[in-house]
Amino acid sequence: MQRQILQPILIILSLILTTNFIAGQKKEFRDTQVDSLTFLNNRKVVNSLNTEVFKKKIFSKDSIQIPYRLLTPQNTAKGKKYPLVITFHNSTRIGSDNENQLELFAKMWLRNEIYSKYQCYVIAPQFSKRSSNYENNSENIQISKPSHDVFALLELIKNVEKEYPDIDKGRIYLIGYSMGASTAQNLMNIQPDQFAALVSVAAVPDFSNLRKISKKNIWLIHGEKDTDNPYIGSVELFNKLSSDPNLVFTTFTHLNHNNIVIPFLLTEEIPKWLFKKHK
Repeated sequence: MQRQILQPILIILSLILTTNFIAGQKKEFRDTQVDSLTFLNNRKVVNSLNTEVFKKKIFSKDSIQIPYRLLTPQNTAKGKKYPLVITFHNSTRIGSDNENQLELFAKMWLRNEIYSKYQCYVIAPQFSKRSSNYENNSENIQISKPSHDVFALLELIKNVEKEYPDIDKGRIYLIGYSMGASTAQNLMNIQPDQFAALVSVAAVPDFSNLRKISKKNIWLIHGEKDTDNPYIGSVELFNKLSSDPNLVFTTFTHLNHNNIVIPFLLTEEIPKWLFKKHK
C-alpha cells in the first residue's frame, strides 16, 4: 500500500524538479517575413547613422594587430558601472581599414533610442583574415574553430577594462552575425567565465566546451532557410545544450542567411535581453 502511494509522489516530485530545471529554457518559432521594402528600409536607417562617435583604436601584441572601434556611454555617472558589448563582423567585412567592421549589429547601438536608454561600452574589432574557420565533425555537422587572433581579444578586453574602470566585469556581452556569431561562440567556449551572455545569429556552432557553457545565457537565432551556415548547426547545438536552463533558441521559419538580422535592427529586443543578464 505504501509503495503504491509513494510511486505517484515520486513521479510528481521528479516532474517538479525537471520543470524547475528547464524553466528558463525557451524554443520558439517565428513566422516573420521580410519583403524587399522592409529589407532596404531597415538597412538604410541603420547605415545612415553617424559612426564618428566610435573611436578608432588599434590593439597590438607580438605579431598580431587588431584594429577596433570603441563606443563609450553617452553619459556616465560617478560610481556607476556599465556593461561592455563586443560585436563581431561577418566574413564580408574582413580587412584592416577600421571602418568596414561596423556592420548592422554594431551600428544599431548608435540609434538614439538605444544609445540613450542602454548605456554601455561597445567594442567592434576587425579581423584581417577569417576569425573562425569551418570544418565537418564526425557527425557531418559543420563546426567552427577560432583563428589565432581570437585568443588575443582576451588581452584587448583587459586593456579596455584598465582604461575604463567603470566597465562592469559581470556584464560583458558577445554578439555576432554569421562568421561573427561563430567567433562569439568561439570566445565563449575559450573563456566562459568571463562573459555574461551571448547572442549568436546564423552561426556555425562551436561544440568544444559544452560542459563549461552549459549554464550560460545564450540566445541562438537562425533562419530555417539558411543554406550558407546551415540551420541544422544551431539545432544540434541546442540539442547538445538541452540541460541549459538559460538557453533560448529562436527559429525564423521564412528567413535565410541574408535577411535574418533585419527583424532586430529597429527594435530594442536584443539590448533589452542582454541587459538583464549577469554572470
